[in-house]
Formats: sequence, structure tokens, C-alpha cells
Amino acid sequence: MADSSGKPSVLFVCVHNAGRSQMAAAWLTHLAGDRVEVRSAGSDPGASVNPAAVAAMAEAGIDISAETPKVLTVDAVRESDVCVTMGCGDTCPVFPGKRYLDWQLEDPAGRGVEAVRPIRDEIRALVEGLIEEIAPEATA
Repeated sequence: MADSSGKPSVLFVCVHNAGRSQMAAAWLTHLAGDRVEVRSAGSDPGASVNPAAVAAMAEAGIDISAETPKVLTVDAVRESDVCVTMGCGDTCPVFPGKRYLDWQLEDPAGRGVEAVRPIRDEIRALVEGLIEEIAPEATA
């Protein structure tokens, strides 16, 4: 389970690519560094990243303010080892040999930062578990 560089690749997908998938991609990049290739996309991308998600991640020391929602493409799924959906149902194309996970997370759309914090923290815990499975740190 790795691309040509030997790194596993993960694609996070939610409908608008404006909250959950952006937070998950940021957590994975932050926690796994260059051990994992990270992508995110949406089946119906929003105009911008949710300001409450930006604020909640900033509280954790992670800046996602420059991110932009991206449309989900067949190639993005094909090029990923693990596809994590977050409430987008069956809009993600399925390819043999890929691993698909569905994380049931509340949608932060239209909610304030107080409501987004628990979602942010739940995503971090899920990402930490995923890292342990696909790219654990080498021990000396």
C-alpha cells in the first residue's frame, strides 16, 4: 500500500471539502509529516473552507486558511491507497484493491467554533489511529 515513492497515500472526501476533509488532511499532514501523501476533495466543493474549521484548527496550531475546496476526481481516488469518506455516501468511485473507510462525523457547516472543536478532536483521534495502521513511526 504505497505510491512509487513508497509512501501510502490517503484521500479524504466530504461533500463540500470545506470542513471535515480539510481538517483531516491537515491533521494527517501535521502528525505524519512526509510519511504519508495526503489529498482531500469534495463531491460538491464549497466556495471556501469553513471559517469555524479554520478557527478550530488555528487553536490547535495548524493553519488551513490558505486551503481551497477541490472537486473529487476519479484520478484522485485511483491514485490513493486509502479513501476516507465523511458523509458523502456513494459519490466516491470504487476501485478494486483500494481501502475504503467511512467516518461518521457531524457536518461542521453553519456551526460556530464551539461546535466544531469536538469534531476537530474526533478527527484527530481517527487520524492518529489511521497513521498507526498505515505509516507507524520506525522505532530504533
